Amino acid sequence: MGRQAKKLSLFNTLEILKKYTDEDHRLTQAELLELLKQDYDMEVDRRTVKSNLMDLIELGYEIESQETTRMIRNEKTGEVEESTIMSSFYLVRDFSKPELRLLIDSLLFSKHLPYSQCKELVMKLESLSNKYFRASMNYISTMPEDKTNNRQVFYNIDVLDEAISKGRKVSFKYLEYGTDKKQHPKLDKNGEERVYIVSPYQMVAKEGKYYLICNYDRYEDVSNYRVDRITEIEILDVKAKPFEKLEWSKGKRLDLAEYMKKHVYMYSSEDSMVAFRIVKPMISDIIDVFGKDVQFYGENEDTVCVKANVNEAAMIQFAQSYAPDVEVLEPASLRKEVKERLRKGYRAYE
Repeated sequence: MGRQAKKLSLFNTLEILKKYTDEDHRLTQAELLELLKQDYDMEVDRRTVKSNLMDLIELGYEIESQETTRMIRNEKTGEVEESTIMSSFYLVRDFSKPELRLLIDSLLFSKHLPYSQCKELVMKLESLSNKYFRASMNYISTMPEDKTNNRQVFYNIDVLDEAISKGRKVSFKYLEYGTDKKQHPKLDKNGEERVYIVSPYQMVAKEGKYYLICNYDRYEDVSNYRVDRITEIEILDVKAKPFEKLEWSKGKRLDLAEYMKKHVYMYSSEDSMVAFRIVKPMISDIIDVFGKDVQFYGENEDTVCVKANVNEAAMIQFAQSYAPDVEVLEPASLRKEVKERLRKGYRAYE
């Protein structure tokens, strides 16, 4: 076999392992021979297949096999010796089936990717496994055709990623829905399309939506914008404000995990230590939402009090959503705000 033919048979052997094998689907050397002939019209001998497998392992591919020890007579010496036979080969995957399904499900249930791009990504993830895995992923066809109207989301992510890595500001227009159910750029006081100039710091996914954490140029605090509502984005040749230089940051760098715990609904406002009372069945929900840094106290048979350092606007929304199971205790100004909003809600139904 010539050098070029050897390279081709090596490549085709790898492709067969990718397409047909996993821990539950293994191939013998004889089956590899048959598939080389069937799929690539390539006839090689068993020694070439074994050589290909050894070469692939040497190149760093993780190929598992079943080893069987047999007693074979040495033709030269006539003595019976132990010999290890390798069979039942399969390629170990970078991602297991459950891991791929988890990634695919995350895409299917996301709300910030349009159908066509989501389907393309799912197909790429499926290609990381074999034909048996792809056959079980037919439910992709049940996805809604259009989960977001802004099809520039990937472009926005790409531009923002570049701007963040280079420490540059960006400008963009921001879309919002009108009563015509279509998205339109937000307007300024003069009725002109508003241009936002921000220093971008991080992108995060929250409840199926992508958000940009950034500083709006005119202020010293942090804002959050939906990435799928950003349009006409451009990187500016202007250095971004360092996050730790913002008055709002108190000289600290952005701690994303801490930020996400405080901003339950991605609202932008001051953080404060909030005390509130919950019914005890909500304890698991509180830890899921606010993390394990919360403090529990004042426990009785039915309720327990909680202290958490949280974004005030998010806490107001949380208390409204779960009233009467959540009651804000302190600070008094926040309790008063929640009380007034609940009163307004009640009066609307009178």
